[in-house]
Amino acid sequence: MRGYLGLGSNVGDPPANLRAAVDALNEHGIHVGKASSTYVTEPVGEFLEQADFLNAVVRIETDRSPDDLLDLCKAIEAEMGRMFGGPRHGPRVIDIDLLLLGDVEMETERLRLPHAEVTSRRFVLVPLLELDPELALPDGTDLREVLAGLGDEGRVELAGTLE
Repeated sequence: MRGYLGLGSNVGDPPANLRAAVDALNEHGIHVGKASSTYVTEPVGEFLEQADFLNAVVRIETDRSPDDLLDLCKAIEAEMGRMFGGPRHGPRVIDIDLLLLGDVEMETERLRLPHAEVTSRRFVLVPLLELDPELALPDGTDLREVLAGLGDEGRVELAGTLE
């Protein structure tokens, strides 16, 4: 099944952290088919006094269930040194968010698909649409239209590539 993961880092060496996350996903059997460019973005949420983030999105192929994939993402974050229990939008070595997984729509205590913020964050939409310009949510929502509706909210600057 095709899916999309959002990657973010603002601690240590963010470019290396994003590359290490992609390597770890591949090592754990998640085929990373393509990665977006990397983008520098401002912090969001209640903890704005921190370094800018480096973000990217990767397109994956997996046979894992949504819960298994979430467990793997959290395990990779822990392996890479992410400290859990801090501020929700605080600094982090790595953040791996499950954005979309096929046509799956679900909401549990642990996981919501599509991701709750996929339609409200420019730093998610820009790299998603870079990978798949015609991408829509399972309910048919055209993500190009969603991005156009955001206006100029949230700085997203092209930084480079993951390669």
